[in-house]
Amino acid sequence: MSRRTGIGLLSAERPRPSAPGSPAASHSSRAPRRVFLSRRRWKTWWRRPMGPVALPAWLQPRYRKNAYLFMYYLIQFCGHSWIFTNMTVRFFSFGKDSMVDTFYAIGLVMQLCQSVSLLELLHIYVGIESNHLLPRFLQLTERVIVLFMVITSQEEVQEKYVVCVLFIFWNLLDMVRYTYSMLSVIGISYAVLTWFSQTLWMPIYPLCVLAEAFTIYQSLPYFESFGTYSTKMPFDLSICFPYVLKIYLMMLFVGMYFTYNHLYSERRDILRVFPNKKKM
Repeated sequence: MSRRTGIGLLSAERPRPSAPGSPAASHSSRAPRRVFLSRRRWKTWWRRPMGPVALPAWLQPRYRKNAYLFMYYLIQFCGHSWIFTNMTVRFFSFGKDSMVDTFYAIGLVMQLCQSVSLLELLHIYVGIESNHLLPRFLQLTERVIVLFMVITSQEEVQEKYVVCVLFIFWNLLDMVRYTYSMLSVIGISYAVLTWFSQTLWMPIYPLCVLAEAFTIYQSLPYFESFGTYSTKMPFDLSICFPYVLKIYLMMLFVGMYFTYNHLYSERRDILRVFPNKKKM
């Protein structure tokens, strides 16, 4: 009797299985499983190592910097290539007459390219581009003063032949320089291109400075007659812009000497290191 009673008590304490398909059966069979899975995920996540997560290649700072520089050099190369191609086609189509209205045809694009090139000073200052700030500042200052303050402000100067010659020199240097820089960012280097980019400026850069100086010299009579940028100040003081340009002419050749020495030392270092990279 006691044995049956014990068995009955044990069987009475067991929960009776619900009928299949009923809500109680589905709830009782799923609830423990959900709790078990959540605990298992929690243990797996908790035991996961919390070290630094490796970013994809396209999200790394170095990749983004190189991608930005590549796009910048590509845009500048396209702009200067368009200017040079336009000037060449116009010269073979119209001859010397195309040199008179060079600024009217490509002046806007030239101003845009030279304005965007001011970002290079920010690149050097921030550390995106490895270069010296002062030589690049002197080169950009020369172009900005001659293009925006001298040529753009005087319509009579815009029709001079020297403006066409100056634009040709600028674009020759920039096309080669931006091509070399664009390929260097993505790790492509050619011996011929490296030598050409580090050698072309040697005859062209002094010619650029001479063309800039001649442009300023031809603009002096127009600044004196029209009084552009000349202002009168209190106490019988005045700023005569032609005298400012004459002072700048002397500073222009001093800056050329400094920039030429820097570019020559940079050329020597690059051409000295390039054969070693090629052997490796």
